[in-house]
Amino acid sequence: MKFGVAEVGMTYWEGGCFDYERRLLGLKQAGYDGIERLTAQTPDEVLQKGALIRQLGMDFGTCLAPVPELSIRYTAAMGKDYVWTHVLGRTFDVFCRQVNVQAEVCARWGIRVALHNHMGSLVETQEQVEEFLLRCPECGLILDTAHLAAVQGDPAEIIKKYPNRLEVLHLKDWISTDPGAAAWHQRGRFCELGAGNIGLDNAAVLNTAVSIGFDGWVFVEQDAHEREPLLDLAVSREYLRKAGF
Repeated sequence: MKFGVAEVGMTYWEGGCFDYERRLLGLKQAGYDGIERLTAQTPDEVLQKGALIRQLGMDFGTCLAPVPELSIRYTAAMGKDYVWTHVLGRTFDVFCRQVNVQAEVCARWGIRVALHNHMGSLVETQEQVEEFLLRCPECGLILDTAHLAAVQGDPAEIIKKYPNRLEVLHLKDWISTDPGAAAWHQRGRFCELGAGNIGLDNAAVLNTAVSIGFDGWVFVEQDAHEREPLLDLAVSREYLRKAGF
């Protein structure tokens, strides 16, 4: 396995990514192997960032471009395996239909499309995740542990039931503060691994992934930070080390 960071929370904390190399060096010092998405506006930027990541002895999982077609092409050109779903469907039926189109196109480029389950989205609950996987058989899963556990889902069960659909793991934890709030982001907040209060055992989830032969990317993701992100991410990396990873 490789352990990286899905760095959205860092960007929110800092107000943007103002120095790419500085960010990468901080993550490397904290014990991470890379980042999830190389975000680039142009082919030149893909090459520049990709070269820097390699020079630092790090890696990345996928590319994110201004439009979906370029995300697919950049990802294929850089030899990576998957892109995120990027469709506009406002109903579950339309969403699944559009993902199947994206999956067909990705297959022609030798890569896979993968869905990130998310609270407040069309694929939020365990039942919705399973129905989506049924309707979109060529789509992988970016399994987000806290987004699922916070709505009473079981990430380990999903891994055991759909071992061939797991593309990458997003490990995160959640502190529930107002579970009855109407908006999902008002029900609590994300936190470093091991600091949550919803009974999520990310170490057990990882061990389940090992048991089914998973050997891909594992990305720590903390969507929001209340202090310097590298402090939280170092705590999460130590949590993984203590768990044997």
